Amino acid sequence: MSDIVFRNVTKRYGNTLAVDDTSFTVNDNEFFCFFGPPLSGKSTILRLVLGLEQPDQGEILIGGKPVNSVSPAERNVAMVFQNLALFPHMSARDNVRFPLVERKVAEAEIEKRLAEVAAKLHIGHILHKPPAQLSGGERQRVAIARALVRDPAAYLMDDPISALDARLREETRVELKRIQRELGKTLIYVTHDQEEAMSVADRMAILENGRIRQIGAPSEIYDRPASAYVARMLGSPMMNILPSVRGASGIEAAEGTIRIADAEAPAEAIEIGLRPEDIEVRPWTGNGTAEVRPARVFEVEPLGGYTVVTLAAGQARLRALLRGQPDIMPDAMVAISCEPGRVHYFGQDGGAL
Repeated sequence: MSDIVFRNVTKRYGNTLAVDDTSFTVNDNEFFCFFGPPLSGKSTILRLVLGLEQPDQGEILIGGKPVNSVSPAERNVAMVFQNLALFPHMSARDNVRFPLVERKVAEAEIEKRLAEVAAKLHIGHILHKPPAQLSGGERQRVAIARALVRDPAAYLMDDPISALDARLREETRVELKRIQRELGKTLIYVTHDQEEAMSVADRMAILENGRIRQIGAPSEIYDRPASAYVARMLGSPMMNILPSVRGASGIEAAEGTIRIADAEAPAEAIEIGLRPEDIEVRPWTGNGTAEVRPARVFEVEPLGGYTVVTLAAGQARLRALLRGQPDIMPDAMVAISCEPGRVHYFGQDGGAL
């Protein structure tokens, strides 16, 4: 078993609270992702798991055993650091071989594992080069290979493919997911790229200022965010969150441009959230009732298979995601709406209702 458990773990650096009374469980054989903005505590959690940092409070368990007092070498976890930490005086081949050589693995087994991981990450043609002669993307793949060549209890990866170009990054994250399933190992992955997090994770944790705001499957968090903060974190374009008031016939926002006739909407809602893909945009005919107001098209961004439309609704700006390339021009007047069942409601503390 290679499950990893944090129990009320706190870590401070001087007056900075990097990890704040955090508890979670990463299950055995799970691809688990930590996602959040810079300085939210993602990398500190990895360093605590690896043993490079010691918690000020709380307990860390790996495979059911407390490891607070266990050295990094004895924890048997492999790490891909954000700065890669390759040995500059070694070739890429020797960097990848190093963990196995140190553990006195047989030479035939080392060469077999090296060939397998080199093929998976497409680095066979660069193994003879030192890190200084490699591009940033090549160095990252070598660092990933050095972790994958081992047989640890778990893999830890700190934003391991950020330096790759977009096409290779997409290919590599798919390959990492496939490799993790084949190996049947626990993998903890840190990233600031929401698309990356949602595409690879079995479950993910959303972090803010050292605290976990929500844990769940990516689709679960996307469809049912626990707070306005979480709702803004996932989605591109991000969710539109607007101040709302309750009128006689339901909820309204953006100075009456959006009206939701839903008597079941929570009375304590002070904000509504609308995913861009859930907003319907129609030409304004001018035949609506006096209570319905049009919005103005502020900007149109055609992106091939879909189009992002920025709308001026009263004093608010919101974005709609439309399929294809609709015939919409800037400054056009449009009517906007959303199905009541797709609306998210948030209360005074920002929590979902």
